[in-house]
Amino acid sequence: MEKRKPDVAQICQTIWQSIVEKKLRPGTRLKEEQLSEVFGVSRARVRQVLAVLQRDGLVSIIPNRGAFVSEPDADEARDVFYLRTKIEERVVERLVERISEQDINRLEGHLKKELAAQAKGDRLASVKLSGEFHMLLATLAESTLLHGILQALVVRSSLVTVMYRREEMHDCGPDEHRELIDIIRSGDKKGALQCMQTHLKHIEDELDLSQNDVSSRDLWQVFK
Repeated sequence: MEKRKPDVAQICQTIWQSIVEKKLRPGTRLKEEQLSEVFGVSRARVRQVLAVLQRDGLVSIIPNRGAFVSEPDADEARDVFYLRTKIEERVVERLVERISEQDINRLEGHLKKELAAQAKGDRLASVKLSGEFHMLLATLAESTLLHGILQALVVRSSLVTVMYRREEMHDCGPDEHRELIDIIRSGDKKGALQCMQTHLKHIEDELDLSQNDVSSRDLWQVFK
């Protein structure tokens, strides 16, 4: 039986996993022809994949040059976390004012997924679930504007984190999310603001923006 060809979502997942595992480094060129051969799909499907990855901020497409893994620099990383802090401060303020027990239960349920991913050592799931936790906070804060702005920032900061986070750092995300939930439940607005600020600062401080690229850029080696 002929092996089923991967769809767009599956290829995107594989590329994202390779970025998380640092097999694909910032600036790596993603050649249409080679990706087509590696995944055994048409170049039309590869173009669909690249369009999705570009939309999500994982890939930059440069006219007449091609597609490259996005390469956020130190200044952009600092800007992203500065903006996230300002937006998420407002999210927390709104949330403390309107949180319900049902909302707390949703946050608790999500936290269980984060802890399970952490226990399995699943970095891809951990990164995605961490970002989704912050998006859930924005959803519960009931602000379409804040949610829309934060969505782009979370995608970008997730990319920055997986690319530049020091390997030896312990993933404190679920623990700090647990603390944040407890403070929000208590109605302590000042404490919740401080907790969010500290949490985002911890993530930023774990980045090593001076890392050198030592990984292979050969796509056959990356995806074999």
